[in-house]
Amino acid sequence: MCGIIGYTGYREAVPIIQTGLGRLAYRGYDSAGIAVCANGEIACRRAHGKLENLIDKMARDPIAGSTGIGHTRWATHGRPSESNAHPHCYGRFAIVHNGIIENFMQLRAELKERGHVFSSETDTEIIAHLIQEEYDKKRDFITAVRCALHLVRGSYALVVICADAPEQIVAARNQSPLILAKGENETFATSDITAVLAYTRQFTFLEDGDIALLTPNEIAIYDAHNRPVQRPTKTVQWDVAAAEKQGYPHYMLKEIEEQPQKITDTLRGRILEDEVSINLDDAIDELHLENASSIQIVACGTSYHAGLVAKFYFEKFARIPTRVDVASEYRYADPILSPCDAFIAISQSGETADTYACVKLARRAGAKILAICNVIDSTIPRASDATFYTRADPEIGVASTKAFTTQLVSLLLLAIHLGRTRATLPEDEARRALHALRTLPKLMEDTLARAQDIPKAAQKLLRANSFLYLGRNTLYPIASEGALKLKELTYIHAEAYPAGEMKHGPIALIDDRLPVIVIAPQNATYEKTLSNLQEVKARGGRIFSIVSQGDDAVARISEHAFTIPTCDETVQPLLCVLHLQLLAYHIANMLGNDVDQPRNLAKSVTVE
Repeated sequence: MCGIIGYTGYREAVPIIQTGLGRLAYRGYDSAGIAVCANGEIACRRAHGKLENLIDKMARDPIAGSTGIGHTRWATHGRPSESNAHPHCYGRFAIVHNGIIENFMQLRAELKERGHVFSSETDTEIIAHLIQEEYDKKRDFITAVRCALHLVRGSYALVVICADAPEQIVAARNQSPLILAKGENETFATSDITAVLAYTRQFTFLEDGDIALLTPNEIAIYDAHNRPVQRPTKTVQWDVAAAEKQGYPHYMLKEIEEQPQKITDTLRGRILEDEVSINLDDAIDELHLENASSIQIVACGTSYHAGLVAKFYFEKFARIPTRVDVASEYRYADPILSPCDAFIAISQSGETADTYACVKLARRAGAKILAICNVIDSTIPRASDATFYTRADPEIGVASTKAFTTQLVSLLLLAIHLGRTRATLPEDEARRALHALRTLPKLMEDTLARAQDIPKAAQKLLRANSFLYLGRNTLYPIASEGALKLKELTYIHAEAYPAGEMKHGPIALIDDRLPVIVIAPQNATYEKTLSNLQEVKARGGRIFSIVSQGDDAVARISEHAFTIPTCDETVQPLLCVLHLQLLAYHIANMLGNDVDQPRNLAKSVTVE
């Protein structure tokens, strides 16, 4: 998402910061800006849109100084615009920030009462105001930043410059990555080593709660208790291309591994402290989806599979009849919609042409329109009444991974919220489901750690020319997603069936050449699925299964069994899909295919 770079040293800061921002552009952004300490003041330039717009502006109106900060923004609070772009300046300070300040509305209101006037819609600007207030009391740069951060709740990677300290930078981290680097008579702060790899190979990774003071010749780090600490320095030998992927061979593998963190980001600030309530944006609450007579979900591809899982969530928790349709079919089906219905459009990019056409159709019918999307201010969110943003960060790999799982979490949160609002979901069940969500990132990390043997299984499957995927209930859409990933990446035919439907046709395909990928963790349909597998085994089928930890019954009849930790059924889809993503990735990689850019596919399908 957003990119940060800070510099203090003996060189002009602007060329270094501009180059660094260019290195960060692969992450996606909607605006950019630079601020430097110059002649006892802060000079700042910002621009909406591409980095070239900022560079053009600075060519016409240059700024100079040897200490500065830069930022590429991907909007969270406030629309993409020049006024919402970073850095944010107030008084003697300029700051750049990645993350989300959860109590910013409260802090903003309190600051307004004290006479503060704001120039943006962002949560970040309030931090600059808080720092200036504390500086007026303490007259010490790092102390002012530390005291201000004690007032905020949320996540941040924060880099600050002060007009009164032209050779200093203060950097702080909590739940958002921030890296420091030391060169010869110069120091750097950045969210990604890519930005400064041309100048140094020595990097120090801050930990949560750390705050650091950088000067050209020294980096001093203090922990959350204000104690001086030494963090390890690591030498990085990557080239720039590898650095963008953080050492991974492909973006897709990096994005698969990022999923626990992206789920954490999606959940942050949305589950309230009572652990039975959910905090949604006001615009979503104002739709009053709890009063809908039915829910209509439309989507394409992977997002369609997320919608199929969501149908189970909405009907189980909120008891609202829910229908899911492929957008390209729905728009020509003369659908029945009314102002009493809720219409949910799911799109990773927010630009999917067929889904957008359905949104326009729903608008004409007067339905309440909610978008589930990963890209701020894209076409579908702009055309909808409200948007639930998934916070997956830009997804570079064409075959979706983290965008899919963050969609599932967003839809599950919404279903639980509606269930509580409609009084169809008892408090104890809501608490159980939300606890499962809170523990999900750790469960995903555990699942990924269990996936080390997937390349070994993939090696056995390279010669197969067709696959059958099986699952039940919420795991049937996951089987469909697994089959889609295999088709996208390997160009091998695959199809998914509900496990109980296998005997109504697909069983004729089973022989010793057909791999059957079955999703069979311990749940309400486990015994039924096990019976289906016995039918596959009796006909010589090759079974590759996903099972719960400690399950020997399915493992015994499987050629290979992948395990997930024991967990609530509600989150099983999010764990099982990790194995399917990795299986498709490794088979495709072993076949020599372009994993990040499979043939004939595009990330954003903007034509019908």
